[in-house]
Amino acid sequence: MRKLTERKIVLASHNEGKLSEIAELLDPFGISVVSAGALGIEEPEETENTYVGNARIKAHFAAKSSNLPALSDDSGFSVHALDGAPGVYSANWAETANGRDFPMAMTKVWNKIQHSPIPRKAKFCCTLCIAWPDGHDEIFEGSVAGEIVWPPRGTLGFGYDPMFTADGMAQTFAEIEPREKHLISHRASAFNKFTKYCLGS
Repeated sequence: MRKLTERKIVLASHNEGKLSEIAELLDPFGISVVSAGALGIEEPEETENTYVGNARIKAHFAAKSSNLPALSDDSGFSVHALDGAPGVYSANWAETANGRDFPMAMTKVWNKIQHSPIPRKAKFCCTLCIAWPDGHDEIFEGSVAGEIVWPPRGTLGFGYDPMFTADGMAQTFAEIEPREKHLISHRASAFNKFTKYCLGS
């Protein structure tokens, strides 16, 4: 397992929500994060049907474009009653001609499962890929299980956060403070493995 010794990395994403979360998680390690968007790096086409495949595409593209280590995050919302959908295609479900519309995507999910048995189980999944300009990479995966609530609640999260409560919690991911979410989220689960093996914590 390769250690990350560089103090600056690229987040292979144009998503400001992810940038904020990752930057906060890496700050205690003295690592600064710049987004691919801020460097003018375009988003490559995600042609794989797995989180790992798409995470690798994004990380390697950003690493080669910037000549810096690049961290990518491919994550999704997996609904039990939909056989795991939208999953890898979670962002696609929110696509419109005017950008991503997650309230629309959440409504789409609800319309498909509203008559399914309670509890309506779901989970968030995250795959992190750290890639270096020389082509080496490391993969870390995490998830958090819970259930769907309707109507959506909260304004603190992003994506499908307002319709998800983690097991053992009453508040949605959009109702809890970001710092609290960072301790229990799918991204935190994957990130803890990344820090353990690549940052030596």
